[in-house]
Amino acid sequence: MNLFNSALGKNITFVLPAYFVISGFSGILNIKYYYVFLCFVYIVTVLGNTVVMAVIYFDHNLRTPKYIAVFNLALVDLFGSSALMPKLLDIFLFNHRYIPYNDCLTFFFFCYSSLSMQSFNLVALSYDRLIAIIFPLHYQVKVTHRFMLSLIASFWVFVITVVLIAVGLLTRLSFCESVVINSYFCDHGQLYRLACNDYTPNVVIAFLLMALILWLPLAFIVLSYVCICYALSKVATVQERYKAFKTCTAHLALVAIYFLPILITFTIGSKIHQNARILNLSLTSIFPPMLNPIIYVLQTQEIKVSVKRLLKIRKETKIKVKKVIIK
Repeated sequence: MNLFNSALGKNITFVLPAYFVISGFSGILNIKYYYVFLCFVYIVTVLGNTVVMAVIYFDHNLRTPKYIAVFNLALVDLFGSSALMPKLLDIFLFNHRYIPYNDCLTFFFFCYSSLSMQSFNLVALSYDRLIAIIFPLHYQVKVTHRFMLSLIASFWVFVITVVLIAVGLLTRLSFCESVVINSYFCDHGQLYRLACNDYTPNVVIAFLLMALILWLPLAFIVLSYVCICYALSKVATVQERYKAFKTCTAHLALVAIYFLPILITFTIGSKIHQNARILNLSLTSIFPPMLNPIIYVLQTQEIKVSVKRLLKIRKETKIKVKKVIIK
């Protein structure tokens, strides 16, 4: 009890800074070109995810539970990139490195919420593939629109609640020494380590966040594919196995793009230089939202067919309008 009283500020004079300073990269020449590159990545991300959302919205054939999850993934990617990238470019490209205290906590909340929802979206898509391959005859009953909407809504509520708890614990910290955050955004670990009072509860919530938002979803996804591989091993022909597994390739690509860089960073994070860590984390934050729509458009047959159909309809509409104008 004394531990938490100390952490929550009993008998402690709190010092809440007016602002924090985001340090970013140090000692790298011409680093502004990297931020210009990030600007280009952000534009591609916005266009790609907007196209995927528009295709799913306008094509009634894609109003299926699976594409509800895909639509939410595109929405989260757009939301997360828009929460991170404009502020990141403002901080580093225009050298506005001072960020007010409340703005920093808000920045942290939106960034962590979107990153967390990406992993849970991959869980929803993993469950969809699991039921589709292992219980194909029961798929329509087990994976309904209502079920998928409820699943995604529960993920949103869970993520927002957990991240809000982390934010609440940060507000209990006193910052009486340095206000320089050695990262490219208001990173949770870098923030609580600046505190001059006991931050044990923050360490606990950091480990819980890691377990609940990273390891638990990854464990479920791995277990799902173990079950899928076992089920496919009983399929009669190699061609049928390949055809069934091909429906998982887009999802597997998204899982690899999201989880591998994060696992590498957190495994050897303390052993690598600050610049290398910031570079890896920043690329981990911005590349998956850009690549996700590209992968789904290129590797998912339904979306490719839908895009072609919508373009054909638009082309036919233009031709009809021209004919009417000529007449």
